[in-house]
Amino acid sequence: MANSSAPRATPDAQIDLRGTPCPLNFVRTKLRLEQLSPGQLLEVWLDAGEPVEQVPDSLQINGYSIETLEAQDDFFALQVRRPVESP
Repeated sequence: MANSSAPRATPDAQIDLRGTPCPLNFVRTKLRLEQLSPGQLLEVWLDAGEPVEQVPDSLQINGYSIETLEAQDDFFALQVRRPVESP
């Protein structure tokens, strides 16, 4: 997993999935990533618990690069990059 203290880059797109249950939040994240150009960065807002535990791992298994994962006041901000070559 990426270092959570790494500086956050400005994302090319953002999706707010707070309140979205698993595995729907992973599916929506993956669909949104597929809409981006290769190399672009997506910021995903996730709830604590199962969403933040499952979505980053599932994305990595599917070949996506996790850039940062930061705890905010009431959610987690995950930055994930679409690979140059699609997984």
